Amino acid sequence: MKIETLNVLELFGGIGAIRKALIRQKIPHKVIDYVEIDKNCVKSYNALYNANFKPKSIIDYNPPEKRIDLLMHGSPCQDFSRAGLKQGGKKGSGTRSSLLFETIRIIEEMAMRPKIVIWENVKGVLDKNLRASFFHYLTEMERLGYKNKYAILNAMDFGIPQKRERIFVVSMVGKNDFDFSKLKPVPTRDISEFLEKNVSELYEVRQESMLCYLRGQPKNKNFKGKLNVIDKYAYTITTKQVRIPNSGIVDLKNGKYRYLTEKECFRLMGFDEEDFEKLRTVFPERKGMTSSILYKQAGNSIVVNVLESIIGVALNEGV
Repeated sequence: MKIETLNVLELFGGIGAIRKALIRQKIPHKVIDYVEIDKNCVKSYNALYNANFKPKSIIDYNPPEKRIDLLMHGSPCQDFSRAGLKQGGKKGSGTRSSLLFETIRIIEEMAMRPKIVIWENVKGVLDKNLRASFFHYLTEMERLGYKNKYAILNAMDFGIPQKRERIFVVSMVGKNDFDFSKLKPVPTRDISEFLEKNVSELYEVRQESMLCYLRGQPKNKNFKGKLNVIDKYAYTITTKQVRIPNSGIVDLKNGKYRYLTEKECFRLMGFDEEDFEKLRTVFPERKGMTSSILYKQAGNSIVVNVLESIIGVALNEGV
């Protein structure tokens, strides 16, 4: 039976990448609820989708009584991330990543199980010392009547020139005919389409330890990070692009380099110009300063293009 309007529940909703994907694919939907504790993310979400949600914690959240067709949760990744402390997400451990088991509780409390549940996280969940939490989640979903399919997907295979690998789990009640091989690859677009022209000197790399590293001079003990120069694609955008430019930096071809701008980061996460302008109304430019809030929101989001492909296949199979 096909559903005319998809009822959606967004947990750990961030800035609503799944909602953006549904809008872009012109899929009729209604967001029954959105749960996000970060007040700045909630402000951005409301601006993007003309909504009026308030920040709320997942811990004491009770699910809505209405039917939910699609539940999306992108639980915190910090304790699974290879760049983080690797504290893991064991149920009851108190780490931020262990909050994914709140999703299990919420589904358990529902009178009717959501037909489709999508979970996204860093691929570090499969690392040897962290994978127990991942498979515990799968086991819990099976206990609730779901069948799970999962794969690591790279944004570059969906048209976005960002080497961003993330694990996606698609769970369906009972039978699960979802097939990741049905996701149609899209040629990676040229990075030049995503980069701004005439970028302010504010974004120029001035940290001497980084510059020494880039010049091939003896390694500076004060710089221990990973630093790539962007060529055909950017690397994984994280939350602190100026302090720790995991995404890579742009070569200005005159012995100078610059960081990606906030707008470029959002473009590389699949958001468009109109989206970014809405966010700028909430978090306007401040003279001589970049926006740590916007960098964080881009880095914590999910690439919209990947979600578009997933929901297209999932809805054909599961609803």
